[in-house]
Amino acid sequence: MEGIQAIKQRFELIGNDPSFNRAIQKSLQVAPTDISVLVTGESGVGKESIPRIIHSQSFRKHAKYIAVNCGAIPEGTIDSELFGHEKGAFTGATQTRSGYFEVADGGTIFLDEVGELPLPTQVRLLRVLENGEFLKVGSSKVQKTDVRIVAATNVKMFEAIEKGKFREDLYYRLSTVEIHLPPLRERKGDIHLLFRKFASDFATKYKMPTIRLDEDAVRLLTNYRWSGNIRQLRNIAEQISVLEQERNINVATLRNYLPDTGTHLPAVVGENKKADSDFANEREILYKVLFDMKNDLNDLKKLTHDLMASGNMKDVSEENSGLIQRIYGNNNDSSTDYEEVIDNAYEITNEDSFHEDKLPIEYQPQSSMASSVSDRYDFAQEIEEEESLSLEEKEIELIKKSLERHKGKRKAAAEDLGISERTLYRKIKQYDL
Repeated sequence: MEGIQAIKQRFELIGNDPSFNRAIQKSLQVAPTDISVLVTGESGVGKESIPRIIHSQSFRKHAKYIAVNCGAIPEGTIDSELFGHEKGAFTGATQTRSGYFEVADGGTIFLDEVGELPLPTQVRLLRVLENGEFLKVGSSKVQKTDVRIVAATNVKMFEAIEKGKFREDLYYRLSTVEIHLPPLRERKGDIHLLFRKFASDFATKYKMPTIRLDEDAVRLLTNYRWSGNIRQLRNIAEQISVLEQERNINVATLRNYLPDTGTHLPAVVGENKKADSDFANEREILYKVLFDMKNDLNDLKKLTHDLMASGNMKDVSEENSGLIQRIYGNNNDSSTDYEEVIDNAYEITNEDSFHEDKLPIEYQPQSSMASSVSDRYDFAQEIEEEESLSLEEKEIELIKKSLERHKGKRKAAAEDLGISERTLYRKIKQYDL
């Protein structure tokens, strides 16, 4: 069996971080066995190297090695890809096809992004792991296969299990041995080594001098977060190699290629939730105030009507003193001008800026009286007997003319009349227009 340094040279692995070396050591230890291995780590850390090391150091090294990206295969065809299908099993199946598990018999299958497998496929995979059996799609004949399965994922498996997206029994079958590759930000001593290797490779590829970093640029490179890990570092090295004329790179130049170089602060989730809650409470209070104002308008309408109908302003004002004080304030002056009160009430109830249909549904009124606040015509009464037409007739005439003018378009007619579209619809239904 080859040693760690020989494996690094063979597979072009750069780095001396202890956790990275430990992952390679575990790979060499499990390689001679048939134990299922689960490789975990963030996207871009190089998980695909581990199954290649395991296969090369196992007794299966002369058989097939097949790498399958489970996340790149559509859900409707992944069973066919992995296990094969019979002719006529589905539309387009014009001939029998062997799947990866049949082709790789005696070898190794690497299932990358195994956390993306659909649940029905997980059941089939579990059967292969338990007894080496599988069924082709559209077949009832059980087939046997002898494969070594190495899987990899960047998904947090226990969270996926809790959400019902991954089978717990399959997880324990796959992770007999788990090998974790650390993210690049935890391998600070390896970052500059990797960058120099990539810079040298690209200089050879593009036939140009190798780029070099000054001390400040190396410090920035080392302390950067590298959310894309080795894949992101390689891309940055390639961009600088191709785009920069100056081959000595300073910190200012390097910073132009590093997105989001600011401090990564944790999100204050609790305070955001509290702010959202406070906003919701304030909104509810505002709706309540509007609703109370609406009720006061209804009371004022009734008060105005009673005053005009009875003519006895003193008796009506005494019966509604609480309402008058709430709206107009305390007034101990016995010489209150009730004519002014009536005029003010009439003006308020005629105000068209308060529309019930703009309130949330829980604050919208249920009674016919409450539902008429936004209509400037609901409370109108016939004042002068000598008028040739009643207010109702005038109202009908106005509505008809407005509808004719706007060719039956209720929204435009309602705006012309100064009422809500909802109120206009009710009037049309009421007068059978």
